[in-house]
Parts: sequence; structure tokens; C-alpha cells
Amino acid sequence: MPSRAAHARRRPSRRTGGFTLIELLVVIAIVALLVAILLPALGAARASSRATVCASRLHQLGIALSMYMNDFDNTLPQATTMLGGNPVVIGTLFGGKKGQLPAYSINTMGAEGRPLNRYVLETTPIPDSEAGVMEVEAFKSPCDRGGTIPGIGPVESMYHFLGSSYALNDHALAPTPSTPEVATLVPNRGGKMPVIVTTSKTWMLGSYPVFNADGGGDRRHYWYGTSASLSSANGATRANLLFADWHVGSLLNVPGTPVNTTKDYTFWPVPPVNPASLAPTLP
Repeated sequence: MPSRAAHARRRPSRRTGGFTLIELLVVIAIVALLVAILLPALGAARASSRATVCASRLHQLGIALSMYMNDFDNTLPQATTMLGGNPVVIGTLFGGKKGQLPAYSINTMGAEGRPLNRYVLETTPIPDSEAGVMEVEAFKSPCDRGGTIPGIGPVESMYHFLGSSYALNDHALAPTPSTPEVATLVPNRGGKMPVIVTTSKTWMLGSYPVFNADGGGDRRHYWYGTSASLSSANGATRANLLFADWHVGSLLNVPGTPVNTTKDYTFWPVPPVNPASLAPTLP
């Protein structure tokens, strides 16, 4: 007859196949560590992907722009509205949808009236006189985080606020809010684009962060990069730009002060001898 000792040796263990509390805590700590390591890399990868799409849309707009300029004798797309009883060319109305700003025809001129749209849209736009807004996704950058508009405050998206995430190079950066605008590629009264000396240096169309320091302030157009890097102090203000030779420059550094000529780009058709000058020096 088996002894009690033999029965004790054959008795099954009471431990199941689960984890102990200590083992669970170790697993949780390892997972948390992996997440902390991988999340910044994933965030940077998503930011890089969005910037690539932004540059690609700018390239596609460049194709439409070249077709427009061929049809209109080297003239950038322009729309005119009445201001103080006088017709005024508003560069913001070059393309896109109806925006939210109740001024300068931003919220009344949309898919039908903005001139570059006819070279972008594949369908007939709804009349601007009708209620509602027809989206024009070609003018929307996935990087668009809006910014702070002087006299208005923060806006979540330039596409929704003005109708486009991209802007024409129609005026130079001003050192102060009271400094009158100086025209660059769109004459004040409208008309043909001036002759450009260095087409690979002068930008024509770009994402709004290129205007971040206009008026001498900081408009907080921090569109590119992860949320942890969004500040002007660490170079987060960058822009994608389409140049007059039709190439696209991606993630170009934008100075924190109103500088119109940098090593990467210039606002001027004729770069000034003194880069700090507000107006170009004509040959």
C-alpha cells in the first residue's frame, strides 16, 4: 500500500498557468518602455509623410499654375474685389474654396470664382452665389495647423480660414504691422509677373509658414514636425515652396524675423544687393 509520502509526491501543484503579480508588473514595464521608445519615431514618421504629401500637392498645383500662365501670358492667377469703392487685387483669392474671413471676398468667392480652380477641378464648381462651401482638396495641406492672425487670434486651419493652405508670393515680408506692403510677383494693380533673374531662387507659391514673420511678429505657423518640436526657437518654422523654375523645395527653414532673402529662397524677382533691404535693387 503506498505510503503517505508517496501520495504527497503525486499531489498536483495548485499553481495555474497564469502570471504572478511581479511577472505582470515586469511585462507592463517592458511594454511602457517600448512605447516610450517607439512613439517619437512613429510621430516623426507621420510628420515626414504629411510633409511629403504637402510638397506633392504643391507640385501638382505647380502644373496647374504653369498651364494658367501659358494661357494668360506669364500672369499669376489674380482675382479682384472692391475695397473702399476701388478694385483691388487680392492674392489670397488665386485658388481654393470659400474661407471664413468675412472680408476681401474671402468668404464669398470660392470654387467658382477663384481663377486657378478651373485648372485643378475635374467637375463643374457650384456657383459662388449658392449657399454652402465646395471643398477644393488640392489646396489643403495635411500639415496645415493654422496659426495666429494679427487682430483676429488663433485659427485652426488656413485652408478653412482663407480657403487655401498655400499662398502666392504677392508681397514681401514687412518689418512692422504698419509698414505698407511692397509687391513682389503680383503688381499692385494686377498684371504680368515681372522678369525673374534667378528662377531657382525666387518662390512663386508656398505653404503659409513662409509668411510667419510678416509684420515683425510670430504667427505661429508651426506646421512641420511633431508636437514636441513646435516652437520658433528650435527652427520648427519651415515651409514647402514652389520656385519659378518649377521645382519644389521641401521643409526650407523660415527665419524668425522678416527676412525676404535667405540662402534657400527670396521673395524678390531681383534679389537685393543688401538682403536686409525691404525693396529690391533693380539692375
